Amino acid sequence: MDQYTTPDFRSIALITIDTQRDTLDGGALEIAGTSTVLPQMRRLLAIFRSLALPIVHVVRLYKPDGSNVDVCRRALVEGGAAILAPGSIGSELAPELLAHPDYRLDAKLLLSGGIQELGAAEVAIYKPRWGAFYGTSLEAHLRRLDVSTLAFTGCNYPNCPRTSIYEASERDFRLILVQDAVSGLYARGEAETRSIGVSLMSGDELGQALLAAGNKVSASAATGGVRDAC
Repeated sequence: MDQYTTPDFRSIALITIDTQRDTLDGGALEIAGTSTVLPQMRRLLAIFRSLALPIVHVVRLYKPDGSNVDVCRRALVEGGAAILAPGSIGSELAPELLAHPDYRLDAKLLLSGGIQELGAAEVAIYKPRWGAFYGTSLEAHLRRLDVSTLAFTGCNYPNCPRTSIYEASERDFRLILVQDAVSGLYARGEAETRSIGVSLMSGDELGQALLAAGNKVSASAATGGVRDAC
């Protein structure tokens, strides 16, 4: 084990990236494989919630005038494409990620740089570009919680998850890439992340490691809920 990169499963946060309705099968910005990884993401979220461990949903919101859109998609949005539009159903988190079906994103708060609380240890943060740390309060939020280790899941590894992982590495976080809970992952990408000290794990392996680390189940967790989630 490496003293600097080995995950600390008692000081860990789960990060979901851009797993919004528009990116699912049939969505306005459909990303192949994102719907497929939802069941594993859902199981991990259930475990993190049961253990009262931090969760951060990082999302994109594209203003209709294109002013906050990546340059590669700006013309598309300026031309009228309704992609991840604030307040639209397509911009909402995938239903499988929600602790309660009625939860909705507060687009005004998020676009202003605010952090939206979705549970006791669960929040949403808006990012204006590929990386989850670029122009956001994510690092400050994680430092306040004394988090040392990040487990990444979500939409389209080549773009936002990969960028976010490298940004996290630059900030000396210990890192996990959950292989079966991120879309768009490929063999070279796995090798490249390993080369910068990222641990690659399946969702089941991560869940088992969290339980083995002796994390305390929250008082609100249903009896047997963590075991069932695994």
